[in-house]
Amino acid sequence: MSSQALEQFLSSSIEDLKAKGLYNVIDTLQGANGPVIQIDGKSFINLSSNNYLGLATDQRLIDASVKAAQIYGAGAGAVRTINGTMDLHIELEDKLAHFKKTEAVIVYQSGFNCNMAAISAVMDQHDVILSDELNHASIIDGCRLSRAKVIRYKHSDMNDLRQKAKEATESGQYHKIMVITDGVFSMDGDIAKLPDIVNIAEQFDLITYVDDAHGSGVLGAGAGTVKHFGLSDRIDFQIGTLSKAIGVVGGYVAGKKQLIEWLKLRSRPFLFSTSLPPAAIAACSTSVDILMSDTELIEKLWANSKELKHGLSQLGYDVGQSETPITPCIIGDEVTTQQFSKRLYEEGVYAKAIVFPTVPKGTGRIRNMPTAAHTKEMLDQVIFVYEKVGKEMKLI
Repeated sequence: MSSQALEQFLSSSIEDLKAKGLYNVIDTLQGANGPVIQIDGKSFINLSSNNYLGLATDQRLIDASVKAAQIYGAGAGAVRTINGTMDLHIELEDKLAHFKKTEAVIVYQSGFNCNMAAISAVMDQHDVILSDELNHASIIDGCRLSRAKVIRYKHSDMNDLRQKAKEATESGQYHKIMVITDGVFSMDGDIAKLPDIVNIAEQFDLITYVDDAHGSGVLGAGAGTVKHFGLSDRIDFQIGTLSKAIGVVGGYVAGKKQLIEWLKLRSRPFLFSTSLPPAAIAACSTSVDILMSDTELIEKLWANSKELKHGLSQLGYDVGQSETPITPCIIGDEVTTQQFSKRLYEEGVYAKAIVFPTVPKGTGRIRNMPTAAHTKEMLDQVIFVYEKVGKEMKLI
């Protein structure tokens, strides 16, 4: 018999989320996650994927996956410290280090794992972390796990960051001080002010940590936000994901050789979780090869994002202050946002509502993500549907 207390908690909590427009239904895709997806036998233009460059369905990655599985097997077998490291893992890490212009790289099972691993391996209860108030949930959880004190600074407010860095330094209470920021903020699409952050960090001897999950493959000719600003030799931690622009799964930390050596010795997800399977590693490696050899997909991504932003803005939608392909359509009220997403779905556009707690209350939005795989005809149809539904709901 299950716990009555648990059942009561779950039932009341789920009903409360539904009433507030915060309940999310997870759809089942019938086939690949491409620019057009299949759900319940129907086709939808997909604007909810982080598959920025369309590489998740690229035949070159598929072929590399199949070949690696045939040679190396389906799984890695164990953690790398016990079972050894496959040469595929070393090859990918060396390739990523070259791509990111750092001395070394360590690959993890996910981008989320990177933040859980890296922050807690370096920071502890004697330290303090200065964290942008809009940082990703995985950064927040990584900070909690470290047991360091966390001081949030106002989003991209360099005066606030400087003041808090000064206060933390002059207090003399902490052994180490770290500043953490997303490179690109995933819900608004704005870019961190990395040159200013680095200047403040160097003034107060702060450890610099950039989670570039949404910048890698998009900015800096694909190498990310840090390269975009020419700061590769002035950032201590660069975090990247292998599941967005790279198109597969996993994450990595790039930095100095000594840092990567320490993470291999003391970061818990590396020590206690089996490494990525050979097929995924091989696909990631092929994807990085593509990014290093050609920027055509990146250029197509930016052209498509410009087209969509322009079309939605012309209709009168609030697309925020995005500086990247991420294209929010800010509605506000959570219930209205959910209803808007449902109507888009009924018209053949798959664009999910993003509401609290992913974004602050009252800022519900549709997060549109054009990719390099979308055609102009697809984007024209999206804009047509947005106009139809927006007028119907009196939003424009």
